[in-house]
Amino acid sequence: MSNKKFILNADDLGLSNNINKGVIDGYNSGVLKSASLCANGEAFDAVINEIMPECPDLCIGVHLNIIEGKALSEYSKIPLLVDKNGYFNNSYTQLMAKSNKQEFIDQLETEFRAQIEKIKMHLNPAHIDSHVHTHGIPNIFELTCKLAQEYEIPYIRTQYEKPYITPLLSKHINIKYPINQLKVILLNGFTLKNRKTLKKYPTLKTNDYLVGVSYTGMMDNNTVENGLRIFQKDENILVESLIHPYFSEKMSEYNITQNQEMKFKIENFGFEFTTYKKMAETDEKN
Repeated sequence: MSNKKFILNADDLGLSNNINKGVIDGYNSGVLKSASLCANGEAFDAVINEIMPECPDLCIGVHLNIIEGKALSEYSKIPLLVDKNGYFNNSYTQLMAKSNKQEFIDQLETEFRAQIEKIKMHLNPAHIDSHVHTHGIPNIFELTCKLAQEYEIPYIRTQYEKPYITPLLSKHINIKYPINQLKVILLNGFTLKNRKTLKKYPTLKTNDYLVGVSYTGMMDNNTVENGLRIFQKDENILVESLIHPYFSEKMSEYNITQNQEMKFKIENFGFEFTTYKKMAETDEKN
C-alpha cells in the first residue's frame, strides 16, 4: 500500500508582516498547514499574539537564522557570528569555512539555543530547518541534530532534491537558474553526508526529498507540480516543498497557497497532505 506524504512549508515566518499575512491567508485557504518561524524576526511577536490564536492547527518549525538580521545573543558571546552591533555578517561560504573551528561551533550553539528556547517558550515546534539552508553545512548539521534531540524536536530537514524540469523557458534563461543548480549539487552532497550523521540520533527523522531549491526565487504552482510529478511511481516517501509566500513581494509563491486546483493535482499524484506534527504523532502511536 502506498504511503506518500507531502508537506508544503512556508519558510521565513516572523521575518516580516508581509510573510505573516501570506501564511495566515494560506492557512485560511486550507492549502498551507506548516511554517518555519524565525526567532529573531521583526514580526515574531505578531506570530505569537496574532497568527497562532487564529491558526491553532498550524504546524510550527524552528527556522534557525544566522544570515539575516540581529542575533539574540550578546556580541561578546558570539563575535565570530556578528558585527559589533549584533547583526549577522557572514556569507554562506564564510560559514562553511568557519564551521571547521570548534570555537565557532561553540558560539553557534549559544545562538541556536537562544533561538530554539525563544520559540519553545511559546510553542512546541515539530521540525527544525534554517534560513538559506545553513544547517545543511555538515558540522552545523551535526550541532543542529544534537540540539533537536535535546529539545525534543522530532524532525530535521535535509535538502536532497531530485532533478526535474519545468516547461517554462523563462525559468531557465536567467542568472538564478544556474546558481540554483550549483546549490542543488552542493546541498545534495551535504545531505548524503548528513544522513549518515542522522543515524547517530535515533529519535530524529527527516524528509526523503525536498522540492524548492532548483527554482528558488521562481517558485509557483507550475514548479511545485512538476517537482512532485516525478514521484508518481514512488511509494512510502515524504517530500517537503518549501516556499516563501510574501504577500506583496513574491506573489507567485503566495498564489501557491491559494490554489485549490494545484492541491487536487498533487493528491492525484498519490500524495496525502500532512505536517511534521502529524507525522510525529503517527510515529508515537506506532
